[in-house]
Amino acid sequence: MILQSLYDYYQRKAVDPDPARRLPAFGLEDREIPFIIELTADGRPLGIVDTRQVEGKKKVARRYLVPKGVKRSSGVAANLLWDTAEYVLGVDTRDKPERVAEQHAAFRQRIADLPESARQDSGIQALELFYTSGGATQLSNDACWPEILEGNPVMTFRLHNDSDLICQRPAVVAGLQMASDSGGVSGQCLITGQTTTLALLHTAVKGVWGAQVAGANIVSFNARAYESYGKTERQGENAPVGEFAAFAYTTALNHLLDRNSRQRFQVGDASTVFWAQKEDAEAESVFAAIFGEQQDDPDARIELVRGVLSAVQSGQFDGGRGENRFYVLGLAPNAARISVRFWYAAPLHEVAQRIRQWFADLKMVRGGKDPEYPSLFRLLAACAQQGKADNIPPNLGGDIMRAILSGSAFPATWLNAAVQRCRAEQNVTYLRAAAIKACLNRSRRALDSSFIQEFSDMLDLANTNAAYRLGRLFAVLEKIQEEANPGLNATIRERYYGAASSTPVAVFTTLLRLKNHHLTKLTNRGRAVNFERLL
Repeated sequence: MILQSLYDYYQRKAVDPDPARRLPAFGLEDREIPFIIELTADGRPLGIVDTRQVEGKKKVARRYLVPKGVKRSSGVAANLLWDTAEYVLGVDTRDKPERVAEQHAAFRQRIADLPESARQDSGIQALELFYTSGGATQLSNDACWPEILEGNPVMTFRLHNDSDLICQRPAVVAGLQMASDSGGVSGQCLITGQTTTLALLHTAVKGVWGAQVAGANIVSFNARAYESYGKTERQGENAPVGEFAAFAYTTALNHLLDRNSRQRFQVGDASTVFWAQKEDAEAESVFAAIFGEQQDDPDARIELVRGVLSAVQSGQFDGGRGENRFYVLGLAPNAARISVRFWYAAPLHEVAQRIRQWFADLKMVRGGKDPEYPSLFRLLAACAQQGKADNIPPNLGGDIMRAILSGSAFPATWLNAAVQRCRAEQNVTYLRAAAIKACLNRSRRALDSSFIQEFSDMLDLANTNAAYRLGRLFAVLEKIQEEANPGLNATIRERYYGAASSTPVAVFTTLLRLKNHHLTKLTNRGRAVNFERLL
């Protein structure tokens, strides 16, 4: 279901009329290329172009469509017409000349293996002349050369006065499609149902917070324990996915996880992405604002959330639009693989109602500086030690997200964490109180969906629940003690709260006796009478 939904998303985005939002065609990928070597038609290098621009505090390279990169770990495997400086130019940047020689030879061999029609292209011929004339040595005087020797960056080639890279030229792309058949076994694809060539290795998925920088896999097999039905010769046979389908779902997922994507946010250790079955730009753009944190413009986030809740109330998500399915996928790192923290698929109108219920459960009377619609990250951090994201329990964010979308009770670990932080720091903050209220109401609703009275967002004078009234009574008794003895270092809250919660009969009889002594110390008799009436 997950791979099928990602495959369908790729199919939709691959034909997007906006080129900026369109996903690359089969065999290509969107890649940052920091440096481009410009060549004349006779293979003479004119210089190295730096495509990077300053964004914030660092330089970010321009992105280009290039042939899809190979999957490699420690072995030598070259990409087609683009790669690191060691592969492209054969320059030794890490004092490993023998390995660099192998890398450069592998890069040249990929070019030599192109079909004859592609090799006749003027760009490929210029590149061959560049290598045969020793063009790499002519680049040592370029201003970018010291940085290339130091960082071994990704590089590629372009003909002078040509808008496309050499790897983007039509003849090269056509030759790439002709050579795309890996000669692997055929089988029925689990995603499309068609009989096709199966992908033996799936492209690594990048962008999952905490996973390996080189990427990790959702589908992979590397030991006999994970293989079945004797399919041991080829890894792809154990989960048969066609080459195009594997390209489609990994391309879609990498696009959603991209650092510039507006369809992702972080929930604890779970990198969360979302998309709609059919085009719905509004729903796909505001979902991250609802649950994520916008540091640059918090006011804009509040207006977005308020607009969504108003749209739900007015029925804008009903009808045909509301039947459009919406998908939410949470991924977490697990060594060289990716584990699925949660997966949710439901009609858009159901998702909208769940979001409305989420904020209703959190609603509390608040101060002027408290957020009206707190983000999930801030709620989690408020219940973690020292308020740090690193101290949030690993599975908690995913469990809460699953409960939000399914309408079920929140995990008990969240309630426990909120109460423990209040007790440890002797401070019931707005965010912790909101979390406790949400957990209690959800758990009561899960046990009995017919009950009417829930914990409200402010003091409920009409609530006759015994525990609720005892809590109010305890607060009044503490207030009497504070006014009778100003400047106390420790009140009955520090001394008796735990015991009052577990054995109220024994503790409250003691406290009610003590309050008579405290009331006699009040100089304002009218205040004492008001306290008696309140009790």
